[in-house]
Amino acid sequence: MKLTQRLGGLVLRFAAFCAALGAVIAMITSRERSSFFVLSLVAKYSDLAAFKYFVIANAIVTVYSFLVLFLPKESLLWKFVVVLDLMVTMLLTSSLSAAVAVAQVGKRGNANAGWLPICGQVPRFCDQITGALIAGLVALVLYVFLLIFSIHSVVDPFLLRKS
Repeated sequence: MKLTQRLGGLVLRFAAFCAALGAVIAMITSRERSSFFVLSLVAKYSDLAAFKYFVIANAIVTVYSFLVLFLPKESLLWKFVVVLDLMVTMLLTSSLSAAVAVAQVGKRGNANAGWLPICGQVPRFCDQITGALIAGLVALVLYVFLLIFSIHSVVDPFLLRKS
């Protein structure tokens, strides 16, 4: 693998690490209390299973990305990294999809189910959740590029050898 390819992969992986870590931090610190006369509403990410899944998935991605940053370039594990990158991309996709669906219901409600929107009562919470989802989307896009990069860097040498 060329030095520029290795450096490009590391930069992409570090950016994905930062985005996933940012998503985790933004989500776990999202909490807001709102009161209306005698009623009190506390909104926090841990009340919703989809947001917990999003945090766990992004935490896994953060740890994985950090560990792969220190993998030696001569290691035979790089072929396995392609499979793990695919799994991480799928994990990010599913967790982001679940979290966005729940966030949409929180923002707009669902008249058919009788669910009212809550973002009017807890706007800071909703803004922080939106920030976490944007960071999660950035991590996902970076991992799609990393997946393509990983496939290219592992498959390309094999194609060159057979020629």
